[in-house]
Amino acid sequence: MIDLKGVVPLIIYDNRCYLCTKFAKIVDFVAGKRLTLVGHYTDLGEELRGQILDSSALEMFWFVDGKTAYGGRAALIPLILSIIRHDRSQGRGTADIGSCETECRTAKAVFLRSASLLSHSKKIKIA
Repeated sequence: MIDLKGVVPLIIYDNRCYLCTKFAKIVDFVAGKRLTLVGHYTDLGEELRGQILDSSALEMFWFVDGKTAYGGRAALIPLILSIIRHDRSQGRGTADIGSCETECRTAKAVFLRSASLLSHSKKIKIA
């Protein structure tokens, strides 16, 4: 079982998608590198998905604050609040982009990913 105290707040994102990786890196930059970025397809990402997320995990990005995992649209407000309120501690690291298996650099992909962000929403309480 992963001790989340050492890694929260964190963003779990699709590290095989160019757009998703760009989104995560922009959020990390705006947050002053105070977030932990974890790719869905990394070892830590797979462990976190198995431990705290459910079968819908790969459909959206997640923001985890230690008490709740927020997915997609539900993650936007808690993420913004965390960026505003979080202390100035040093960032914890990022996961590199993996191989992009879809045409994720096209205008159509931007539209589909944006629509996906707005249409998917989920909250999971962490025990």
